[in-house]
Amino acid sequence: MNPLSVYFEKVPDPRGPSNAQVHLLLDILTIALCAMLSGAESFVDMERFGREKQGWLKARLGLKLPGGIPCHDTFGRLFARLDPHAFGAAMQTWTQALHHATQGQVIAIDGKSVRRSFDTATGKAALHLVNAWASHSRLVLGQCAVEAKSNEIKAIPTLLEMLDIKGCIITTDALNSQKKIAAQIVQRGADYVLALKDNHALLHQEVRDYFHWCQEQPGGLRRLSESQAEQRNWGHGRCEVRRCFAIAVTQEDWPQALRQWPGLKSLVLVEAQRGTGVDTGTSVVQRFYLSSLPCEAKRLLEAVRAHWGVENNVHWCLDVAFDEDGCRVRKDHAAQNLAVLRRLCLNLLRQETTDKNGLKARRLRAAWNNDYLLRVLGSNKS
Repeated sequence: MNPLSVYFEKVPDPRGPSNAQVHLLLDILTIALCAMLSGAESFVDMERFGREKQGWLKARLGLKLPGGIPCHDTFGRLFARLDPHAFGAAMQTWTQALHHATQGQVIAIDGKSVRRSFDTATGKAALHLVNAWASHSRLVLGQCAVEAKSNEIKAIPTLLEMLDIKGCIITTDALNSQKKIAAQIVQRGADYVLALKDNHALLHQEVRDYFHWCQEQPGGLRRLSESQAEQRNWGHGRCEVRRCFAIAVTQEDWPQALRQWPGLKSLVLVEAQRGTGVDTGTSVVQRFYLSSLPCEAKRLLEAVRAHWGVENNVHWCLDVAFDEDGCRVRKDHAAQNLAVLRRLCLNLLRQETTDKNGLKARRLRAAWNNDYLLRVLGSNKS
């Protein structure tokens, strides 16, 4: 029996009975997954992988292959017609088996475009996906597709409903800092750290002016000193100092903000100072946040830092190790389904920790070493 069937069995087959009898859905999805784990980036690659590994696929993974290895057109047609929601749910089920919920874990929610998935001829825009990334587990927990970046706000409530977020800290960029999203997070038993910018212009100005006043006045400086934290890092030839100041939100000072933002407890200023310390001088950037967490600067600074891990650990890896931005697949649901497959591969490769090399090197090893590929799939724990 194919050990992957437990995760793919609920994905409906979009093809007619005759086509389904020639190439089984489970066989096609298994070959595609193994091929992408081994470095495949196109449907042609998937076909070639299947032909090279046909004997191994039948012997070790239990594939039936009644019609032999599917051709690349078969892969393309299936992924174009496959229900991306059902396929995404299968990915999420698998991820939940890998994921161990951690109290206080940061779940960063951020969007990414598959840049070359647009189609000028039909006026189809590039696929834009909203991802939920768990900082401690280093897993993509789920994703939702939206028509444009501005529609992320509508997708996030759906994404939050899909996830078990109780006890976690949800972080978003300023675009998705919305009162309804804050209310949903609190209702689900989680906390939030939401970036504050000019999309809430009046509150942003009030918070910015208040922190600036505190930095200039003796009384304000005393209040800032009640909860502050600092981190220093060297990297890329420069020193970066991050300072965090947190102020408790009281009914006396912020009555309107407390009415509008459910669970609000802290106003946060994170000040990043960068410079080489030589001739180029330093630059200082200030960012402001709203949070339902208590006024603990160290914890808040860690949450803010964890949010930006989604850029390096998900978006950058998908582009560099999987060449997601360069993929020109765009017919029907194919781009979204391949995006689901990439994130599942990313999760599986991250969970196999015996190999300390980068993702590209691990994919090469999976192509060369059948036992390692089985270990990545979770079929061989030895």
